[in-house]
Amino acid sequence: MAEISEIWQEYKKTGSKQCKDKLLVEYAGLVRYTAQRIAVNLPSSVELGDLIGAGVMGLIKAVESFEPERGFKFETFATHKVRGAILDELRALDWVPRSIRQKSKTLQKTFAELELKLERMPYDDEVAAHLNISLKDYESMLLDVAPTTILSLEESMPDRSGDSKTLTLIDTIEDPNETNPLKELGYQEVKRILAETIEQLPEKERLVVALYHYEELTLKEIGEVLSLTESRVSQIHSKAMLKLRSRLIQRINA
Repeated sequence: MAEISEIWQEYKKTGSKQCKDKLLVEYAGLVRYTAQRIAVNLPSSVELGDLIGAGVMGLIKAVESFEPERGFKFETFATHKVRGAILDELRALDWVPRSIRQKSKTLQKTFAELELKLERMPYDDEVAAHLNISLKDYESMLLDVAPTTILSLEESMPDRSGDSKTLTLIDTIEDPNETNPLKELGYQEVKRILAETIEQLPEKERLVVALYHYEELTLKEIGEVLSLTESRVSQIHSKAMLKLRSRLIQRINA
């Protein structure tokens, strides 16, 4: 540990490429671990190697911008940078089929319309009835749109000043060629709306959101904790994320 500390000091003092390379080798395992955690919930069409490659770029930026004197733990700082770089790569790959995005938008619109009408979050049977489909078909639809909801709820990291934040929210649901209206909201407002909406979710949905996005468990691990199948956890997560996004869009249009 003392040796790593000395390498950090030398790198920040001299900018030595040799020191930088040593740091990258030291923390390379963090990239693979983060990429694998994200990949486990992605379709097989997404190559792990692509995610690792993007993660390495995030690690390089983390090493270059990290300031040990601030007292932050590098692993925590780097994980955010690596994860953010991987998510950026996924957005750039445009790996979600247009038909799936359209289903996601349909569900999102349905949640918004029913919540406005009922003045509360709708139940599953109400959503299915509104869509004129069976509960079984509705559950199947939730599984179909899961790829649009399994990434980050909120990926943010302070910049080097420690004050401002870069925000990306529930990306990949919308068409990447369109403007993301969520970016029109300020960070604090988005954070407030999300917290408020999460509190109003049914208990199981709230728990799945917490375990996936804050405890960073995989869907399979959450299933083991809650004694549910992985597909059932995926359905619950999809519902929760679509409700959150629906609420945000409502606030934008209010």
